[in-house]
Amino acid sequence: MDGARVLVTGGAGFIGSNLANHLAAANDVIALDDGYLGTPANLDPAVEFVEASVLDDDLPTDVDVCFHLAALSSGPMHEENPRRGARINVEGFVNTVEKVRESGCETVVYASTSSIYGDRTEPSPEDMAVEARTGYEASKLARERYGEYFANAHGMAMAGMRFFAVYQGYGGAEGHKGGYANLMAQFADWIADGQSPEIYGDGSHTRDFTHVEDVVRGLELAADHRLTGIYNLGTGESHSANELVARINETLGTDVEPVYVENPIPEHMFVHDTMADPAKMRAATGWEPEIGFEEGVRRVCAQYR
Repeated sequence: MDGARVLVTGGAGFIGSNLANHLAAANDVIALDDGYLGTPANLDPAVEFVEASVLDDDLPTDVDVCFHLAALSSGPMHEENPRRGARINVEGFVNTVEKVRESGCETVVYASTSSIYGDRTEPSPEDMAVEARTGYEASKLARERYGEYFANAHGMAMAGMRFFAVYQGYGGAEGHKGGYANLMAQFADWIADGQSPEIYGDGSHTRDFTHVEDVVRGLELAADHRLTGIYNLGTGESHSANELVARINETLGTDVEPVYVENPIPEHMFVHDTMADPAKMRAATGWEPEIGFEEGVRRVCAQYR
């Protein structure tokens, strides 16, 4: 992407700010954020920051491409107030897409979620049957259906990206998320400080850890190719919480033992295993994850060495 006017909603958040900063090197980028999960401190000076909600009537929608990442981005956030979650995740999506459409934008790339796959130790393809076990998952599935509507009714390119376990570490824009940050960021920070990370259950649960740089490349490619439909952004490999702790210790040269605690997350909300099938995204754009698990851990731990 080069020379475009771009809107990134949720643009001061973790993934959004990484995307906005990357695109600002060659594009006119507006990062819109209400400050709930983002901070303008994450943004480079080249990015124009607009403090607003995706529910607002007056949005900066005169753009060529919209990346809609704004959301209550976890199950617990949504369950605290399901009505607010639905307003932001669904109504905010429809409001933003309709306003950019009215301004002439025909390309939207938006955030969905891999949690709708449930527990999967095998790669999850986009065409498998899914269901909503939580309000958060229901809101992301609603986005996907509205994406179909905008594509079918208005001929827009609408690409829904199902993110897996996206991370960067506290040395990057993920730092402000604190307890909502990825396990890799939290565990590395605790172990580097000599604190035992808390592992839920027996530590056998697995995640498809995907570095934010790979996700940013995928989002840009989805816009460049004007994709429509649903696409996974994940590595196709999974690693357990126990393996993560061992790898961090090895990388930092530490020997911090984890503490195992009873899982406080309700069973219907806890996804035990995730693994992407990235074949569809690869076939459509040539996208491949470039940062593997070991290299990712090394990058996250680099600030502590």
